[in-house]
Amino acid sequence: MSRSFDIESRRRPVWFVLVGCFAAGVHWLVVVLLVERFLGSPLMANVAGWGVAVVVSFVGHHWLTYRGHGVPVGVSAQRFFAVSAAGFAVNELSYALLLHHSGLRYEWLLGFVLVGVALFTYWAGRHWVFLRRVRS
Repeated sequence: MSRSFDIESRRRPVWFVLVGCFAAGVHWLVVVLLVERFLGSPLMANVAGWGVAVVVSFVGHHWLTYRGHGVPVGVSAQRFFAVSAAGFAVNELSYALLLHHSGLRYEWLLGFVLVGVALFTYWAGRHWVFLRRVRS
């Protein structure tokens, strides 16, 4: 194992958390602004929040978390969108159920859901989205 790989493998979780927190913050902020300023539904605002955050997240993960991965940007973008869309489906369903069945405010519930989906995103990014397959 080369020293540069070892350093990168240690930095990857740190970058993932930083990029993920920034993207989640953007997502959360878009939702709150839309709900508070435009009297929108939290579930509808969540779609817009995801739309903005998916771009922020891809750019950050592509250039920082998994830099040097060697996967063409078009391929990794398609994979990332697929993973993010699957994560968002879980996000939206969980969020809808929690909004309907709990007495907590929408902002807190969204925060809980975003953290839960982040774990799935890390695993999928590491093992598929930015995984370069070596052809023999």
